[in-house]
Amino acid sequence: MGRAPRKAVQRKDQSRGIDRRTLLVGAGASAGLLLAWAAWPRSYRPNLNAAAGETVFNAFLKIDRSGQIVVIVPQTEMGQGITTLLPQILADELGADWRTVGVQSAPVSPLYANSLLARQWLANDWTRIAGDAGDWAIDQYATRKALMLTGGGTSVPMFHKSYREAGAAARVLLCQAAAARWDVAWESCDIQNGIISDGGQRKLKIGEVAEEAAAFGLPEILPFRQGQADRLAGQDLPRLDTPSKIDGSHNFAADIRLPDMVFASIRQGPVGDAVFKSADEAAARRVTGFLKLVRNDRWVAAVAANWWAANKALDLADPVFELTGAQLSSERIEAALEQGFSSSSGQRLYSQGDLAPLFDNAAIVASEFSVDPGLHLALEPMCATARVTDDAAEIWMAAQAPGLARAAIADALGFGESAVTVYPLHAGGSFGRRMDVEAGVQAALIARDMGRPVQLLWSRLEDVIQDRPSAPAHARMAAKLGRNGMIDGWLAKVAAPCGMSQTWDRIARRKPPHEAARDSAESSTRLAVAGMELPYALPNWAVDHFPVDPGLPIGFAPGNARLHGAFFTESFVDELAHQAGIEPISFRIQMLGGNPRLAHCLTTVGAMGGWQGGIEGSGQGLAAHQMDGAYAAVMVEAAISGGKLSVSRIIAAVDGGDQINPDIARQQVESGLVYGLALAMGASVPYAKAMPRRAIMGRMGLPRLADIGEISVELVRSSAPPAELTEAGAPLVAPAIANALFTVTGQRFRKLPLLPRT
Repeated sequence: MGRAPRKAVQRKDQSRGIDRRTLLVGAGASAGLLLAWAAWPRSYRPNLNAAAGETVFNAFLKIDRSGQIVVIVPQTEMGQGITTLLPQILADELGADWRTVGVQSAPVSPLYANSLLARQWLANDWTRIAGDAGDWAIDQYATRKALMLTGGGTSVPMFHKSYREAGAAARVLLCQAAAARWDVAWESCDIQNGIISDGGQRKLKIGEVAEEAAAFGLPEILPFRQGQADRLAGQDLPRLDTPSKIDGSHNFAADIRLPDMVFASIRQGPVGDAVFKSADEAAARRVTGFLKLVRNDRWVAAVAANWWAANKALDLADPVFELTGAQLSSERIEAALEQGFSSSSGQRLYSQGDLAPLFDNAAIVASEFSVDPGLHLALEPMCATARVTDDAAEIWMAAQAPGLARAAIADALGFGESAVTVYPLHAGGSFGRRMDVEAGVQAALIARDMGRPVQLLWSRLEDVIQDRPSAPAHARMAAKLGRNGMIDGWLAKVAAPCGMSQTWDRIARRKPPHEAARDSAESSTRLAVAGMELPYALPNWAVDHFPVDPGLPIGFAPGNARLHGAFFTESFVDELAHQAGIEPISFRIQMLGGNPRLAHCLTTVGAMGGWQGGIEGSGQGLAAHQMDGAYAAVMVEAAISGGKLSVSRIIAAVDGGDQINPDIARQQVESGLVYGLALAMGASVPYAKAMPRRAIMGRMGLPRLADIGEISVELVRSSAPPAELTEAGAPLVAPAIANALFTVTGQRFRKLPLLPRT
């Protein structure tokens, strides 16, 4: 069956991105900001430091005399393998020996701006009206503001071309230098396994001509490598960060040690508009090693000779905060979401066809769903180390937005941005939490007050209280089934805050979390209903968003709004399949005539998992979704025993294009699947009196190894450009489990987490 033309209209998207004035300013600027390989960019040059013997070839590559390949990576490594994937792209085009490849974090520079994530994040009505000019304006804005961003599964799609070009350019220059020594045409030379040769007996190591090569020029058309022999792309190469993480030499933020350094713990009060009032410093002084309480309008930190002493001193100091406004509670969150449906701020963001005549006096299928906020619970709590002098500051921290972190720290200290150096570190997990920058700002202020280096580490309790979880959401779903079992009409109404809008207001506009939450509730945005734009060919459908402020600041998470969007959509599709009396895979595929990649994933996962058709008692459920060049289907086998959820199998089929490192791609999918399982089982807490009611990870209901069972991931062969798969699996696990539980209980599970916890 052919797919109906997609004519969905995006309307009234007032996301907090680039406004009309900024767009016009950007549109009048020069376009010569892109990185050119024939010569250095006119406006921006690499700001890399070169050690003795190192030669800078471009913004992404240095080579030293020994042949060491140093690849510069601007993306934050959070376990997703990006510090292997990007070097692998470059090394493949260069012809390098993988054993000689190393990684260095990039400094803040416009050359590393992630304009792809900026487009996703900042696009609104003004930029869409402008079309290509709007995209160009966002690209200009991202470049000039040096928006180095990691998130949204954009790292590989954003930088794949740049790293290919960087490797190819260096290969050409090195071949030119070798050819000049041999007095042959450079086109006859090539590099394989780190050795330059002219096809005959003459050979040189890369490092021998690195310095000479940088003086040559590039041809107008940059040649890429041809053929598949000795290629690194597509191989399961070992990760570059694994050895140091195994032997313990890998430095995370809490591993930094500086001369004369002291340690700090912090309290920031309950959730909401909390202001610090008082603390008992005399009690804190009873702790051996305690040095000082550092006070701020919104927090208080204890500084001591070691972290345990600092945290104990804070406990004894018993800080008091004054909270303005209503206290956060789970009941308040639920009430705000329900009241959101009557808000005048609601807007129809997607619309196709005409639903009115279908829904008037017709029998429709309707269901309501809800999702609780999901905590990040990364292994490493928020942490930063700072050294501040009278005129400069150095900050060691994991940051998904290092340029914005630097700007916020400079603003807090009253310094120019050039006086602040941020040393980007790998994160011990993040799930989006390191997009926020407050730990770096706090560490810098404490270090300035102390006059010596300070390492600030949040306690686990503080990390939970001050988390910016994924969005809570309610949905009212309605559909009209036709006589042939097809969906004639579909309407989704979603009440939810927007984590991406709030995060931008916090890190770019420096708003306190409670103000960002309040202001984001003033307008609807497509960012809050991502995942609700259907992959299915329906003639009549619409999505309405109702913005709300439930009193809980929220933020980035894997999949962002897709975590609730896919749960609502795929759970409801399964209900409709049951109502229509059609097997769930067939029900979906009959609406995917124009989407063969997603249909292939569905048939593949069904074959891999031994799909029984979703019959009663099978314990099998599935879900499918597409996002940013990745197509995925997930099937699970689940049951409830003794009031506890158990998942014995998770099978995923993913089409993410031509993957650079298939093993890392599988790791990314598996990570997302486990994260999605955590959301289904727990990873959420009830709130009362502006505080979470539990903060111990053992009480979160998180999955353990014994709970996970077998996980199988199949990467569907594809010649499409590679997508990053860090977010492909997370949104699909919960709806697949909910659909599976229906087959064994006969009841629909329409709330996340799936089983209630007190």
